Amino acid sequence: MKKNNYLLPLLLIALGPVVQAQTTVFKQQMKLLPVVTTTSFKKDTFNIEKFGAVADGITLNTKAINTAIENCSKKGGGVVLVPNGFWLTGPIVLKSNVNLHISKNALLQFTADFNQYPLVQGNWEGLPAYRNQSPISAYMAENIAITGTGVVDGNGDAWRMVKKDKLTETQWKNKTNSGGVLSDDKKTWYPSEKSLLGSKTKNPGVITNGITLQDVEAYKDFLRPNLVVLTACKKVLLEGITFQNSPAWNLHPLMCEDLIVRNVYAKNPWYAQNGDGIDIESCKNFIIENSTFDVGDDGICIKSGRDEEGRKRGLPTMNGIIRNNTVYHAHGGFVIGSEMSGGANNLFVYNCTFIGTDIGLRFKTARGRGGIVEKIYCDNINMKDIIGEAVLFDMYYMAKDPVPLAGEKRELPKVEILPVTEATPQFQNFYINNIVCNGAEKALFIRGIPEMHIKNVFINNAIIQSNKGIDIQEASNIQLKNVTVFCKDTNPVAYVLNSDAIQIQKINYTKDAALLLQVQGDRNGVVKLSDTDYSKAKQKSEASLGATDKNIELK
Repeated sequence: MKKNNYLLPLLLIALGPVVQAQTTVFKQQMKLLPVVTTTSFKKDTFNIEKFGAVADGITLNTKAINTAIENCSKKGGGVVLVPNGFWLTGPIVLKSNVNLHISKNALLQFTADFNQYPLVQGNWEGLPAYRNQSPISAYMAENIAITGTGVVDGNGDAWRMVKKDKLTETQWKNKTNSGGVLSDDKKTWYPSEKSLLGSKTKNPGVITNGITLQDVEAYKDFLRPNLVVLTACKKVLLEGITFQNSPAWNLHPLMCEDLIVRNVYAKNPWYAQNGDGIDIESCKNFIIENSTFDVGDDGICIKSGRDEEGRKRGLPTMNGIIRNNTVYHAHGGFVIGSEMSGGANNLFVYNCTFIGTDIGLRFKTARGRGGIVEKIYCDNINMKDIIGEAVLFDMYYMAKDPVPLAGEKRELPKVEILPVTEATPQFQNFYINNIVCNGAEKALFIRGIPEMHIKNVFINNAIIQSNKGIDIQEASNIQLKNVTVFCKDTNPVAYVLNSDAIQIQKINYTKDAALLLQVQGDRNGVVKLSDTDYSKAKQKSEASLGATDKNIELK
């Protein structure tokens, strides 16, 4: 496809007043956010070597490192220093007023010995669950940090199951020769029989009536820990560190307040199942900035609990700033959901770049979640080589990779109208401005559910090059202004199904497009298209399958 990046400066000049107005609204809303309280530590330093730690990559330093942390905290806090070297360890627990500082050329390597990780009560995908203790954790600690320029490695390859389809022939051979067991169909590798048993267990590890630790022990190896889990902590700083090779999620702040994540690098293999970069869950007052994510699942993800448990917790993720970040491989660059049952609001995402992610801006949920996601502001997002949708809203999340593997078949969800209850999720009030995407499968996909449309989505000043154009289903009050969509498949450029109050103003599109606008369904309101050059399209509009010309208004 011919590149059209040169159009951006000209369009932004022409649209100057609109851009300025949107920027003003963005800044006004940001002023309402509370200030994130920062950490502060004493200068006292506790070198782990003085507590018996040995940097030989063989000695297990769990006791030495935890003793240094405990001593530091008891004496009023300070810095626990991990100096240059290769430090093997089991789980580490942070305490209040401790800055765990990992020096340049220091590798903090977590052991592959599963016996070093006891089962603990924790949380998995928004539900209370037994898990193996995380390599790094903290509970109700205040004023804590992990800083430096060293590397934290979770030894995730020892824990993770891997699908054959995600590896080369050589990689698969090496994996199966390393030990472990295969699934019955020989298509998935598991590190142990316990891990395989867990894959066959319904809701493994989830704490329900009657479940015991003995029950869970039978498939302990399947309950992969997140690399860093910080629960109910206040004043948290993660800065400068490379967090890599996590067994499951990489960074997981849960119910935290006043959190800053700055200049970190979260890295996982692309095939790492559940290998998210960072999952901010039920937190408030936080900043994620100047960081890089290259992972196996969602890059930067917002969550707030799952289904009834999330609604019962009732803690939305709120008052967040996500800025100046880069996301490479990931299922989504910036993501909300699907476990968003406690809600999310007042989130500001700007000056971010997504390169090679499956989806750029990804907002996902499903019936049963409940929760309200609203007041989401995105500005100045640059995307390149997006495999799926540049911008996606989907209320039919299926808990599968966003891009099907070769040969994988997926059926469209069954469309039915169900009663609205507290379990009905809501997406509303999204403001997305100044988007550039060079390469995507689809420019925009909005798919609500019949009983609860996705509503009040405002997209201004976007330039997207893609294979397919705009797809809006079961939505209300969607306003697109000053949007350029250069797509290969122009039949149609924009598609609307069973939606109302859809306004597309000043759309620029591929010359000689087959069909500019197609409206289908018998539950449509009026779709308005205005301030547009219709001469470039062979056919301006078409209504069918229950829709009529009365559902289309061209100006």
